[in-house]
Amino acid sequence: MSRGAPTFADLRDPAVLLATGFGSGLLKPAPGTWGSLAGLVIWWLLLAPLSPVKQALIVVAVVVLGLLATRRCERRYGWHDPGAIVIDEFTGLWVALLGFGPQAGWAIAGFLLFRLFDIAKPWPVSWADRQVPGAWGVMLDDLLAGSYAAIVLQFAFWLALFYAPALLA
Repeated sequence: MSRGAPTFADLRDPAVLLATGFGSGLLKPAPGTWGSLAGLVIWWLLLAPLSPVKQALIVVAVVVLGLLATRRCERRYGWHDPGAIVIDEFTGLWVALLGFGPQAGWAIAGFLLFRLFDIAKPWPVSWADRQVPGAWGVMLDDLLAGSYAAIVLQFAFWLALFYAPALLA
């Protein structure tokens, strides 16, 4: 059954609920930004207090669940990467913030960097966005954007650690 984009009524389906980031992807305008903000709140409350290993395990688990949910939405409803599907924003942002604790400055910087790379789509993010089909195509570009953001954020962290350790206190 193919039909239009997800709606709040579709949230009864657990796959739609997860794929839309608990409905955050249904908010307008800029559902990707709303989804990223929801992902940031969840990261802040649940992932930030954890060790980097536990953070990474949760990211992997949510990527797998996100792939399954997105695949179900594609097959059941005929959707392919509508803006409302934002579980990819959650995981991409969480990749960017891997290893960071609940420090507002780093969290905001990670959010901004992730959104920058997600919107600008430098190669290979743009390639994954255009060329990879199915649920992997939905998830991979955001995981790559999150990886770019993580590299920049970690570099900034190490520069601050070396040159301005007082900023990290």
